Amino acid sequence: MTDPLLQAVEDDPVAEPAQSKQPRRRYVLEDDTGFDEVPKKYRRFYRKSTGPGDVLAPNEVICPVCKVVIRSTRDLRVGDRVYCMPCFSRLIIERGAFGQLEASVAY
Repeated sequence: MTDPLLQAVEDDPVAEPAQSKQPRRRYVLEDDTGFDEVPKKYRRFYRKSTGPGDVLAPNEVICPVCKVVIRSTRDLRVGDRVYCMPCFSRLIIERGAFGQLEASVAY
């Protein structure tokens, strides 16, 4: 039995067809980022933002609630969901006004 919710919708405005066909790159996250607000097991997925001049990698997005950089082991794409453990927010990745990836709060 196939779940219709798991099938890709062709007319989905959120999906980006050019990126979805390319395989996602994998990243090795360094263990010591100096972020100690979450349990040790999850520290590699978060780092503190260095300010307005902070350049984000394709696998990083800033939490709009607590301004912590959330990191992933794979590229982030529009429609992906991430969890911010420091502020307990569920975020959805969107394309911002300047073309960069931004997170919006789902709950």
